[in-house]
Amino acid sequence: MRAALLLLAVALLAGCAAPAGPPNLRVEVLGTMPHDPSAFTEGYELAGGVLYESTGLQGSSTLRALNPNTGQVLHAVDLPADYFGEGIAVVGDKIWQLTWQQNVAIVRDRATLRQISTASFQDEGWGLCYDGKRLVMSDGTALLTFRDPTTFAVLGHVQVDYDGQLNELECADGSVWANVYPTKTIIRVDPASGAVQGVADLSALGPAHDTTPDDVLNGISVAPDPGEYLVTGKRWPLVYRVRFTHDGS
Repeated sequence: MRAALLLLAVALLAGCAAPAGPPNLRVEVLGTMPHDPSAFTEGYELAGGVLYESTGLQGSSTLRALNPNTGQVLHAVDLPADYFGEGIAVVGDKIWQLTWQQNVAIVRDRATLRQISTASFQDEGWGLCYDGKRLVMSDGTALLTFRDPTTFAVLGHVQVDYDGQLNELECADGSVWANVYPTKTIIRVDPASGAVQGVADLSALGPAHDTTPDDVLNGISVAPDPGEYLVTGKRWPLVYRVRFTHDGS
């Protein structure tokens, strides 16, 4: 009888055990390419064979079109001196570019990068990506906001089940990949529920000693080859081509 009660207690305790956290993702580095060490990377996206990069800091914010194989700047435009450039998203023949605290989103012609129009928004602008139907925006919290890709109107929100500040985003494979500021962590998020589907530790990447505390991982884009990603950071000298896999796979 005593043995049976003991087994029952163990079973009940096992049933009440805390659920396992999100799976860890293994980061496999496949190669590198140069990155402008002066680029304070805030937005990063590959589209149509061109890598677009938004850089921040007031007085030196830009939007650049790059060769994805070499990092060479093909074309660049400057933002007004009082603007701090943030996340970007390519939507058809246009690019949306956020500003940090200026409450302005800029619509640009994708071919020339020239400004076409603007839209206003509340809160801060951090990361931005396009899932094929909606823009997904972060504001420095764990909240993601869905926006209309034409008007920038708010369509809804999802609270991400993660304690951290979500920064630069990438929409890929039905998920939202988010840099977590100010760390070298990237999480994979289910945009329908906010559940975290995977956590990747990229602490082995980037400069051994960051120039300033702000020079952190902040840039993720799909790579030219399926299943691969490009990641970089603010004022990092390299871009890393990586693959994410579940531990043990």
